[in-house]
Amino acid sequence: MTDAAETMSGEQLLDIRDLRIEANIYPPGESSQTITVVDGVSLQLRKGKVLGLIGESGAGKSTIGLTSMAYVRGGLKITGGQVCFKGRDILKGGPHAVRALRGKEVCYVAQSAAAAFNPAHKLINQVVESSLMHGVTHRADAERRAVALFRKLGLPNPETIAQQYPHQVSGGQLQRIMTAMALCSEPDLIVFDEPTTALDVTTQIEVLAAIKEAIRGTGVAALYISHDLAVVAQMADDIMVLRHGRLVEFGATREIINEPRQNYTKALVLGGEIHHDEQAPDGVPILSLKGIDAGYGDGRTKVLKNVSMDLYAGQTLAVAGESGSGKSTLGRVITGLLPPARGAITFDGRMLAGRLANRSKDDLRQLQMIHQIADVAMNPRQTVGDIIGRPLSFYFGTGGTENQRRVAELLDQIEMGKGFVDRYPSELSGGQRQRVCIARALAAKPKLIICDEVTSALDPLVANGILKLLLDLQQQQQMAYLFITHDIATVRSIADSVAIMYRGEVVRYGPKSKVLTPPFDDYTERLLDSVPKKEIGWLERVIEGRAMQSTRDQH
Repeated sequence: MTDAAETMSGEQLLDIRDLRIEANIYPPGESSQTITVVDGVSLQLRKGKVLGLIGESGAGKSTIGLTSMAYVRGGLKITGGQVCFKGRDILKGGPHAVRALRGKEVCYVAQSAAAAFNPAHKLINQVVESSLMHGVTHRADAERRAVALFRKLGLPNPETIAQQYPHQVSGGQLQRIMTAMALCSEPDLIVFDEPTTALDVTTQIEVLAAIKEAIRGTGVAALYISHDLAVVAQMADDIMVLRHGRLVEFGATREIINEPRQNYTKALVLGGEIHHDEQAPDGVPILSLKGIDAGYGDGRTKVLKNVSMDLYAGQTLAVAGESGSGKSTLGRVITGLLPPARGAITFDGRMLAGRLANRSKDDLRQLQMIHQIADVAMNPRQTVGDIIGRPLSFYFGTGGTENQRRVAELLDQIEMGKGFVDRYPSELSGGQRQRVCIARALAAKPKLIICDEVTSALDPLVANGILKLLLDLQQQQQMAYLFITHDIATVRSIADSVAIMYRGEVVRYGPKSKVLTPPFDDYTERLLDSVPKKEIGWLERVIEGRAMQSTRDQH
């Protein structure tokens, strides 16, 4: 039987054998050292099946996924093993074979959609580009398929959104558009690299259901990379647990979820909750928003509507809501990147200028922001040491040995260590890049940090470590956090007060104990019910329940 015939009959589509990938690092003052990034990993994947790759940041998940496209990141080198796709070793195919493979037979859905799109081209042109380049279909058919996928993935006004540019849609919408781009050319294999990381839990359910239906309907195989075991449990037939580039455990999804054998897997399944006792407001708010309206396009598109809330020193205000609810826009208003059309911002007892350019240097230092997408928040030409050291020299005038000492302290605080000081962003995992952004904000010694989905790129164990670090720093320095998130577990863990946003308005606001206790309004109840659970079939039950509720509402 030929390779193609074997594939069609359900035989192996992807066969990775004893894969080894290494990197050279250059510690300051020392000769180069070789570290092993992927250490002898093997996997097999059949057509129509989904293999979940689970593990902490830096475990090698994305690196393994990218090798299925015959790609390795800069600074890495494949030193052993084979990657066979449809029976051929794609690592030996040459440039022409690789170009024919990528975008047609194998497609990739990246963790950071914002970094994957060209800001100068309309979305529809980028979504159909691969189909046209490989001659899969004509433009009109490709555009019709793209719009149909937009609709299937729950994007509003598919025909209109197709003509927009990347900056005109929310992060969650852009992630769904990238999923449509991968599906458009009807590939044999899709590598999903954290495809729902940027999505709120309500939207995530719809996207997961759409991806699952697309896999079932087309017979495409998938590698599903994630740090969220609850999500992978809904998507994967089998799960591979990785740590430090090595295989920890492999098995059917039901076995991994219900009967994990290894201690590390058990820790992932059981998780570790952070318990933060809610603090009552005390004194005058360090940040107060009163009647804020804001929008884009000279105010023609209103995003925030009459938003008011207070945040006190040493406390955390969590702002939660679905994609497009205005959470990140609120962060931009507070930082001065988007002046409000109406309303007032009071910070540390004084009125804060609406425009960033009109704020003092001390205003800038005291109010820091950690962005959702680390990839586009750092200069790719600067080392980790330069990125973290910049606020130190800018705000405090430190340099030389003192700057190096402080950078090393901050790297220790974020659990990375001084060995990363000379690395570039491209040499880091997604979670490591986010931690560098956290260290950069801490370097300024701020009074308030706006955290925009800062743990969304991290696996649960590392994320808990970061949250504990932030809480410890808060207790020591009485910093305030405005935590923008779609992760309700994070809200429960760290918040003192909570604001639930929907379509630019605050629909529920107050102490955490009150906001997260019933009776709920319809939107808050839907938001809380959408948090994924580590239960086989949970996704199907939720979708079925919503369909039944929709039918009842219509009658």
